[in-house]
Amino acid sequence: MISDSTLVAHGTGTPVLAAAETEAVATRALDSADDPEIWVDSKDSSRALIYATDKKAGLYVYDLTGKQVQFLPVGPMNNVDLRSGLAIAGLPETVIAASDRVKGGAALFTLDPVTLQTSFWGFAPMPTSEAYGFCMGVTKSNQLTFVMVGKNGDVTQSVITSENSQPKANIVRQFAVGTQSEGCVVDDATGRLYIAEENVALWQYGLDPASGTARTAVDTLPSQKLVADIEGLTLLREGPQTFLIASSQGDSAFAVWRIEGETPVYLGRFSVYAGNGIDAVTGTDGVAALGGQVGPYGKGVVVMQDDSDTDGETPATARQRQNFKIVDWNEIRKSLAIP
Repeated sequence: MISDSTLVAHGTGTPVLAAAETEAVATRALDSADDPEIWVDSKDSSRALIYATDKKAGLYVYDLTGKQVQFLPVGPMNNVDLRSGLAIAGLPETVIAASDRVKGGAALFTLDPVTLQTSFWGFAPMPTSEAYGFCMGVTKSNQLTFVMVGKNGDVTQSVITSENSQPKANIVRQFAVGTQSEGCVVDDATGRLYIAEENVALWQYGLDPASGTARTAVDTLPSQKLVADIEGLTLLREGPQTFLIASSQGDSAFAVWRIEGETPVYLGRFSVYAGNGIDAVTGTDGVAALGGQVGPYGKGVVVMQDDSDTDGETPATARQRQNFKIVDWNEIRKSLAIP
């Protein structure tokens, strides 16, 4: 459970500033913050939460100001994802899940929509090498599917059902990406699955198990868009547009594509610079995004892990704090001149 990331200098993308940042995770000097996800109440956009993993300790929950509102000490969670508004028999309306690096599968949680308290629901084994990357999606046939990416690049895909009020993972596909992989994200609208093979390529697969191992590359390394390692992946929907954002850990930047069409359209790359009393994002890992009104963010919000939540740290400095930065999507749009 030791990270292989190294301290990276300031980003090389088009500058944007963070609007807020979370409190640092409590585990110190162990590179423990990893991956975020965002929930918003579909009926009241002022009610929103940020889930974030501590890969040494558990799952954090923050509000949009970055204040910690809950911590679940469930052990080493690596990547987190969620789906809300589900209408699937036997499943809660909102399911949050994270990869458990020790138990080898997904820890599942539910959200009380009244109290906004998150509770542990159960565990679903998903055999891979060390449980690393994780994402979920809803299929065309309205099934909740989990994708677990093992550290060695082996993938297990399961459909989640409920048995005796507990989650159950039913394996529907297993395949190999190739080498060390982690970040993944599912586009429910198009039925596409994106996986980051850290030192090789950003791949597009089909979510349908019948698609097998067929894939195309969104981008391959070495590249002017991504610098190894390719880490977190996320999607942001804004009206008819869907954006894919990938974290370029090697130069502390984020690459952006439009992907609702048949072929991804590259739009540019950005980095989060120091400003507004908040330090820059460096050596970034996980990233999450949500379009539309999210609290005070009218177009949406992007949240990313910052590997060094301290001004002035250098690649030779031991990391003492990690947290998550919160960026207004509209500021990113303006910086990249996205129409």
